[in-house]
Amino acid sequence: MRKVELTDSEFEELREVYKTTWDVRLRERVQALLMAHRGKKRMDIAEDLLVCTSTIRRWFRAWDEGGLKGLEIEWSEGRPPLISDDYAEQIISWVKESPTSCRLDRANWTFAELAQHFYREHGIQVSETAMREFCHKHGVYPYRPSYRFLRGDKVKQEKAKMELEELKKGRRWGTSSSEPR
Repeated sequence: MRKVELTDSEFEELREVYKTTWDVRLRERVQALLMAHRGKKRMDIAEDLLVCTSTIRRWFRAWDEGGLKGLEIEWSEGRPPLISDDYAEQIISWVKESPTSCRLDRANWTFAELAQHFYREHGIQVSETAMREFCHKHGVYPYRPSYRFLRGDKVKQEKAKMELEELKKGRRWGTSSSEPR
């Protein structure tokens, strides 16, 4: 077991990273190096940080091979999305045109309906969640109001208001419907 010896510039760099990083895992790795530099044994470091001694050994090897860059977490790309960006334009047009333009008997889209329609059109089965994530990524929100009060028929609105007023005038509050008026 060899002691970790840091130059003054490496020590200052690690100390600065320890103070400023938001990455808890990187901070833990830097802390292990700083503790080893001060002469603490690997077993004690592992005990203090609640990790295995082989983990400490791996961190030290990463430091030796790559410096600070070697300590940073390397995330994999992850699974490719089920719905490629090539379909964005078509899905956006489906949402804008409404389900009726796609020969569906619905007023509004749901993420589940979009996923089902996508399967019928392209043979690619995706979950409601995958469709939701795709839509949010592209700024598409399938829930849109099918009726707007401002676009309503003015004559019907006035007639409904008058009927409502008549109903309000004819009814006495606090009396049952069986009593005569």
